[in-house]
Amino acid sequence: MTTPPPVYGQFGQALGLAERTLSANLRGHLAERDTTPETWYALRLIATRGPGLSREELAGVLESPHFDAYSVRELLARLESGGVIRGDAEVDLTDHGKALHSSLRDYIAEPTMELLSQFELDDLETTVRTLQAITKRAEERVAAQTG
Repeated sequence: MTTPPPVYGQFGQALGLAERTLSANLRGHLAERDTTPETWYALRLIATRGPGLSREELAGVLESPHFDAYSVRELLARLESGGVIRGDAEVDLTDHGKALHSSLRDYIAEPTMELLSQFELDDLETTVRTLQAITKRAEERVAAQTG
Protein backbone atom coordinates (compact mmCIF):
# COMPACT_ATOMS: atom_id res chain seq x y z
CA MET A 1 0.00 0.00 0.00
CA THR A 2 1.24 3.48 -0.89
CA THR A 3 1.72 5.90 1.99
CA PRO A 4 -0.38 9.02 1.43
CA PRO A 5 1.29 12.43 1.62
CA PRO A 6 0.97 14.00 5.11
CA VAL A 7 -1.23 16.80 3.74
CA TYR A 8 -3.98 14.22 3.08
CA GLY A 9 -4.25 13.63 6.81
CA GLN A 10 -4.16 17.35 7.57
CA PHE A 11 -6.80 18.26 5.00
CA GLY A 12 -9.92 17.03 6.80
CA GLN A 13 -8.86 18.47 10.13
CA ALA A 14 -7.98 21.85 8.60
CA LEU A 15 -11.25 21.95 6.65
CA GLY A 16 -13.30 21.02 9.71
CA LEU A 17 -11.61 23.62 11.88
CA ALA A 18 -12.03 26.29 9.20
CA GLU A 19 -15.72 25.44 8.80
CA ARG A 20 -16.32 25.55 12.55
CA THR A 21 -14.46 28.83 13.02
CA LEU A 22 -15.99 30.57 9.98
CA SER A 23 -19.48 29.37 10.96
CA ALA A 24 -19.03 30.76 14.47
CA ASN A 25 -17.91 34.09 13.02
CA LEU A 26 -20.87 34.19 10.63
CA ARG A 27 -23.29 33.19 13.38
CA GLY A 28 -22.01 36.00 15.63
CA HIS A 29 -22.04 38.56 12.84
CA LEU A 30 -25.57 37.66 11.73
CA ALA A 31 -26.79 37.65 15.35
CA GLU A 32 -26.09 41.39 15.37
CA ARG A 33 -28.83 41.59 12.71
CA ASP A 34 -31.08 39.11 14.55
CA THR A 35 -30.60 36.53 11.77
CA THR A 36 -29.44 32.91 11.74
CA PRO A 37 -27.05 31.40 9.19
CA GLU A 38 -29.86 29.07 8.07
CA THR A 39 -32.01 32.09 7.21
CA TRP A 40 -29.10 33.66 5.35
CA TYR A 41 -28.43 30.43 3.44
CA ALA A 42 -32.10 30.14 2.47
CA LEU A 43 -32.26 33.74 1.24
CA ARG A 44 -29.01 33.35 -0.66
CA LEU A 45 -30.10 30.13 -2.35
CA ILE A 46 -33.45 31.56 -3.38
CA ALA A 47 -31.85 34.78 -4.65
CA THR A 48 -29.10 33.06 -6.63
CA ARG A 49 -31.15 30.20 -8.07
CA GLY A 50 -33.96 32.57 -8.91
CA PRO A 51 -37.62 32.04 -9.50
CA GLY A 52 -38.48 28.45 -10.15
CA LEU A 53 -36.49 26.96 -7.27
CA SER A 54 -38.61 24.15 -5.93
CA ARG A 55 -39.40 24.09 -2.24
CA GLU A 56 -38.27 20.45 -2.23
CA GLU A 57 -34.87 21.27 -3.76
CA LEU A 58 -34.39 24.19 -1.36
CA ALA A 59 -35.26 21.99 1.62
CA GLY A 60 -32.86 19.31 0.39
CA VAL A 61 -29.98 21.75 0.16
CA LEU A 62 -30.71 23.33 3.55
CA GLU A 63 -31.02 20.02 5.40
CA SER A 64 -27.92 18.93 7.28
CA PRO A 65 -27.03 16.83 10.30
CA HIS A 66 -27.48 19.99 12.40
CA PHE A 67 -30.62 21.26 10.64
CA ASP A 68 -33.18 18.51 10.09
CA ALA A 69 -36.23 18.38 7.79
CA TYR A 70 -38.55 19.62 10.54
CA SER A 71 -36.31 22.64 11.22
CA VAL A 72 -36.17 23.43 7.50
CA ARG A 73 -39.98 23.32 7.19
CA GLU A 74 -40.27 25.52 10.29
CA LEU A 75 -37.78 28.05 8.85
CA LEU A 76 -39.57 28.22 5.49
CA ALA A 77 -42.94 28.63 7.22
CA ARG A 78 -41.51 31.45 9.35
CA LEU A 79 -40.04 33.18 6.28
CA GLU A 80 -43.34 32.83 4.46
CA SER A 81 -45.44 34.15 7.36
CA GLY A 82 -42.97 37.05 7.72
CA GLY A 83 -43.52 38.04 4.11
CA VAL A 84 -39.96 37.16 3.05
CA ILE A 85 -40.72 34.29 0.66
CA ARG A 86 -43.75 33.16 -1.32
CA GLY A 87 -44.81 30.13 -3.30
CA ASP A 88 -45.92 26.58 -2.73
CA ALA A 89 -44.16 24.19 -5.11
CA GLU A 90 -41.71 26.88 -6.24
CA VAL A 91 -40.27 29.49 -3.90
CA ASP A 92 -39.30 33.07 -4.63
CA LEU A 93 -38.36 36.14 -2.60
CA THR A 94 -40.97 38.83 -2.07
CA ASP A 95 -39.93 42.47 -2.45
CA HIS A 96 -39.35 42.49 1.31
CA GLY A 97 -37.26 39.33 0.97
CA LYS A 98 -35.19 40.84 -1.85
CA ALA A 99 -34.50 43.92 0.27
CA LEU A 100 -33.55 41.76 3.27
CA HIS A 101 -31.24 39.60 1.15
CA SER A 102 -29.55 42.66 -0.34
CA SER A 103 -29.11 44.25 3.07
CA LEU A 104 -27.60 41.08 4.56
CA ARG A 105 -25.36 40.53 1.51
CA ASP A 106 -23.94 44.04 1.92
CA TYR A 107 -23.59 43.55 5.68
CA ILE A 108 -21.63 40.31 5.24
CA ALA A 109 -19.45 41.67 2.43
CA GLU A 110 -17.32 43.89 4.68
CA PRO A 111 -15.99 41.22 7.08
CA THR A 112 -15.64 38.81 4.14
CA MET A 113 -13.47 41.29 2.23
CA GLU A 114 -11.49 42.02 5.39
CA LEU A 115 -10.80 38.33 5.91
CA LEU A 116 -10.04 37.35 2.30
CA SER A 117 -8.26 40.46 0.98
CA GLN A 118 -4.99 39.36 2.60
CA PHE A 119 -4.77 36.46 0.10
CA GLU A 120 -3.94 36.41 -3.59
CA LEU A 121 -7.05 36.25 -5.75
CA ASP A 122 -5.60 33.37 -7.79
CA ASP A 123 -5.08 31.37 -4.59
CA LEU A 124 -8.67 31.95 -3.50
CA GLU A 125 -9.99 30.96 -6.93
CA THR A 126 -7.91 27.76 -6.83
CA THR A 127 -9.17 26.98 -3.34
CA VAL A 128 -12.80 27.44 -4.39
CA ARG A 129 -12.38 25.26 -7.49
CA THR A 130 -10.62 22.58 -5.45
CA LEU A 131 -13.29 22.54 -2.74
CA GLN A 132 -16.06 22.41 -5.36
CA ALA A 133 -14.37 19.47 -7.10
CA ILE A 134 -13.82 17.62 -3.81
CA THR A 135 -17.45 18.20 -2.84
CA LYS A 136 -18.69 16.92 -6.19
CA ARG A 137 -16.59 13.75 -5.96
CA ALA A 138 -17.70 13.14 -2.38
CA GLU A 139 -21.38 13.62 -3.37
CA GLU A 140 -20.91 11.15 -6.24
CA ARG A 141 -19.43 8.58 -3.84
CA VAL A 142 -22.33 9.01 -1.41
CA ALA A 143 -24.85 8.70 -4.27
CA ALA A 144 -23.14 5.54 -5.53
CA GLN A 145 -23.14 3.99 -2.06
CA THR A 146 -26.80 4.81 -1.34
CA GLY A 147 -28.23 4.38 -4.82
